[in-house]
This record gives sequence, C-alpha cells and structure tokens, in this order.
Amino acid sequence: MQCPIKLTILGSSSALPTSERYPSAHVLNVHERFFLIDCGEGTQMQMRRYKIRFSRINHIFISHLHGDHIFGLYGLLSSFSLMGRKSNINLYAPSGYGSILASHLADFDIKLGFDINFVPLSGKEPVTILDDKYLSVTAFPLVHRVPSFGFLFREKTQDRNILKESIEKFNIPPVRIPAIKKGADFITEEGNIIKNEDITTLPREPLSYAYCSDTKYFRRLSSFVKGVTLLYHEATFDKSKQELADMTCHSTTFDAARIAMEAGAGKLVIGHFSARYKDISHLVNESRSIFPNTVPAIDGRSYNVDGIDDI
Repeated sequence: MQCPIKLTILGSSSALPTSERYPSAHVLNVHERFFLIDCGEGTQMQMRRYKIRFSRINHIFISHLHGDHIFGLYGLLSSFSLMGRKSNINLYAPSGYGSILASHLADFDIKLGFDINFVPLSGKEPVTILDDKYLSVTAFPLVHRVPSFGFLFREKTQDRNILKESIEKFNIPPVRIPAIKKGADFITEEGNIIKNEDITTLPREPLSYAYCSDTKYFRRLSSFVKGVTLLYHEATFDKSKQELADMTCHSTTFDAARIAMEAGAGKLVIGHFSARYKDISHLVNESRSIFPNTVPAIDGRSYNVDGIDDI
C-alpha cells in the first residue's frame, strides 16, 4: 500500500549552500495536498528539478526570518504571479514578517495576481494554525537567536473500515455505510442488532511529521512532538562543536538524537548541515549511536512518513 504522506527534501544545507546541498526547503505531500516548509534560496529551481507542480502549493510555512529559510520565497511568489496564478496562498510565518513582505513587494514593484492570507506566528506555547477534516498543523516555539517555530502535521483519525463481505451478508444499504464507518451498529429489517466490531475493522494509526528547524536543545521540545512518526531535526554540527552549537542556538547530532529518543519518535531525519562537512556520514553515525533509526536529509530524496521504506 502506498504511503499517504511523503516528505521530499529540496534543501539540506545550513546558511551557506554547497554544490550538492541547497538551503532549507521541504515539501510534504499529505494525501496529494502539498505543503512547502521553509523556502531557502533556489527553492523554485529545486521544485522544477524534482517535479513539484507549482500549482499544488497552497500553504507555505516559514520557521523563522533568517535568509537561508526565506530568501527563495520572493522569487517563488513572483513566479507564481508570472505564471498567472489566481488562487490564494496561505503563508504562516513569524508575526513581524507581514510588513517585511509588503515592503519588499512594493520596493520591487511586484503586483501579485493573487492574495496572501498571512497567519502570524507568536507566543511560547504550541498553537493549532490549520485544522480541517483530514489534517491538523500545530506551530510550536523553538529556541533560536530570533523567534523560531517548528511545525507538527498530524493526520486525523480515519473512519473504521467496513468489511465488504458484511455488506453482502447483511444486505447493508449504501445509505447506512457512513454511520457504520463512524462506529454505529447495524439493525437489520428483522430488528437484529449487528455489532459494529463484527462488520468493521479498526483504521490504521494516524501518521505524523514534525519539522524542527533552527534551535538549540531544550528538554521541553520533545513534549511538543511526542510520539511523532517521522521527526526532522536540524543537526548543523557534530558533537565536537557543542559549544559552538550552544553559542549560535543550533543543534548537534547528539541534540537531535536526544530529542528523537525523548519524544519516542518512530524515525529521525537530520539535516541543515554546516558547509564545513563535505562527507556527512559521521554525522549520521553519531546520531545513530543514540537513536539508531536515523537517516540523513539528502537533496532530492523522498521519505515515506510511515518509516517502512524510503523512495
């Protein structure tokens, strides 16, 4: 069965890009709904390279206002407009960004053909910023040099699965099926009660994905992403650079692995690698020494959020 949530890495580098690693940008495909998370320089080029259709992006999440997470947004919005986009964009970003974006658009005479629904992020507690029939998204605070936020995407619990053979056996009319999938028993024409658990099966466990961008280690973070299926956590430095990580409010491989372990995450993806590391294999190995189910973020690679396999 195809995994209903897939993560594609567009950029895995920290502030300074390399010839192989672009700045931060992820695309999360949730049941064929596409969410862009951070938008570093070159994001739209990576979207073209990895065949992410521009028209599928309706929600953009910006973790914080450092260039390697946002410089690509201006070009992307401009391209949207030049391509004739009319549908609105929902933009979630730290509260101060609304005026910055408005100023940029005015300074460069960019007149968008669509509206931007700006959702400001602020505060020191997790808050739900998107909630619909299928998905909820929570923003939670991180600890960085500027206001910074992570994002937790959670599937809603699905309806129960009705057994096809039960439909025929008890002659269940189609109009009754939605209620049965919600948990109702079925009453036959003769008045017999057929228990719901006898004609349905449990749905699969909801999947979840958490994006922890630039942050230093703090214990409370693990509570924000408790039990997440797939955790992305920055690991800018190896363990020998712990002092530098603390000073710059970034994380090491050990920090990322500790959060994954404390949160009980199913799988950990580390990224946001410093350009000083040409070979990232030792970063992955360091993290695996604490949290074995660790894989690296690689530009262009996709990951099934259920953790069964990667694409």
